[in-house]
Amino acid sequence: MSAGKPVLARRRGTALVLAPLLAAFWLVMSGHLTWLHLTLGALSVALVIWVVWRMQVVDKESLPLRIVPRLPLYLLWLVGQIMLSALSVLRLVWSPRRRIRPAFGTVPAAGMSEVAKVVYANSITLTPGTLSVSFRGGDVEVHSLVEDDLADLPGSAMPRRVAGLERR
Repeated sequence: MSAGKPVLARRRGTALVLAPLLAAFWLVMSGHLTWLHLTLGALSVALVIWVVWRMQVVDKESLPLRIVPRLPLYLLWLVGQIMLSALSVLRLVWSPRRRIRPAFGTVPAAGMSEVAKVVYANSITLTPGTLSVSFRGGDVEVHSLVEDDLADLPGSAMPRRVAGLERR
């Protein structure tokens, strides 16, 4: 067996998982169950699968199903962090003594997969008071309203929880 065959098998498996997901999404969005609509939906799903197969963009990174089982708990935790951070920003803005000291720096994300880096950067952006600006090497560039928040981010629970999404 050549080295290309396992990669091809993984791509085929990922494409086969993508088909029912796209079909279910199409059914939910369409809501029409006539033969014509079902046939057109099946053809559109087949066309999309063929196009992404030909583009060679179907891989484990493009469809990260491995994080789905742990995602609801992470999102619940993230919503809590968003609320706590929103209260902190509210207090900061309404405080008579403004302690806003914006800071810009990098937060390490080395060792994370591409999917984990994207989840991490988006989680930082969703949290009020912080904004992911770009990736630089293995790090995420972050702007924060408060310098201490930026300094505390690498040691916080967020990178550990993001890494926990991909644990097997």
